[in-house]
Amino acid sequence: MTLQQLKYVVTVAEKGTISEAAKSLFISQPSLTNSIKELEQEMNINIFSRTNKGIVISNEGDEFLGYARQILEQSELLEDKYKVSKKHRKRFSVSTQHYSFAVNAFVDVIKMYGEEQYDFTLRETQTFEIIQDVSLLKSELGILYTCSTNEDIILKMLKQNDLKFQELFVAKPHVFIRSRHPLAKFENITLEQLKDYPYLSFEQGDYNSFYYSEEILSSLERNKNIKVRDRATLFNLVIGLNGYTISTGVISKELNGEDIIAKPLKVDETIRIGVIIQKNLTLSRYGIAYLDALKRHIPIA
Repeated sequence: MTLQQLKYVVTVAEKGTISEAAKSLFISQPSLTNSIKELEQEMNINIFSRTNKGIVISNEGDEFLGYARQILEQSELLEDKYKVSKKHRKRFSVSTQHYSFAVNAFVDVIKMYGEEQYDFTLRETQTFEIIQDVSLLKSELGILYTCSTNEDIILKMLKQNDLKFQELFVAKPHVFIRSRHPLAKFENITLEQLKDYPYLSFEQGDYNSFYYSEEILSSLERNKNIKVRDRATLFNLVIGLNGYTISTGVISKELNGEDIIAKPLKVDETIRIGVIIQKNLTLSRYGIAYLDALKRHIPIA
């Protein structure tokens, strides 16, 4: 097994096809296929399943690729430390629920380490995918929340995937509404006051159980429900329909403008925001810098 072979299988997984991976690696398809077959034979596993429609990552291949990405990351760290004269394309990825402070921290890291070449990825995505991304090392860090109703399930999933939850802060639930909303004049808002307004939430795909919901109190019955995939669409609907969503109360005027405001919600609940990381992973300098940046953009208790 060589680092080159590990790079080959990771690239194939990222590109989705042998042909696209071969192009990006500047090698022939037969050479790439043979190299992968040799690795599979040596490790006695099938990383990819071959079908009429192309290749599919097998279950054992998923696990193998997680380890492969970790080895390649550690290799890059060694090269960064000891081959100072060699230029590398820097890689860093974060998967997160839809939080403005996660974006602001990401911007800080790019400004700090914005070298000539880098491949950075920020994925605002679904809860299950965040856990999967970090467990397979598609992302070095993940950001999500727990509360009294989902904590047992989320922490169980993290344990099953050898991940740890590192708390960033605890917040009281807030309602995000437009600045000219009829309820904007109130210091605090109740669920009863919200009952006639559209409730906006992020859809979770195949994993739409309330355990994976990005919004606290998601299991409550509401007359008007709208699910969206991205933050910009959600806030546009908050403004256009006098809708609302429930989150931490941490809001960025730079990203979301002056039209969106946060008001405390009168409920006896808390939101625990944290970072998820592989248990035995040594963070890259970007990961360390990102954690530091997060702390600058979250409320001080």
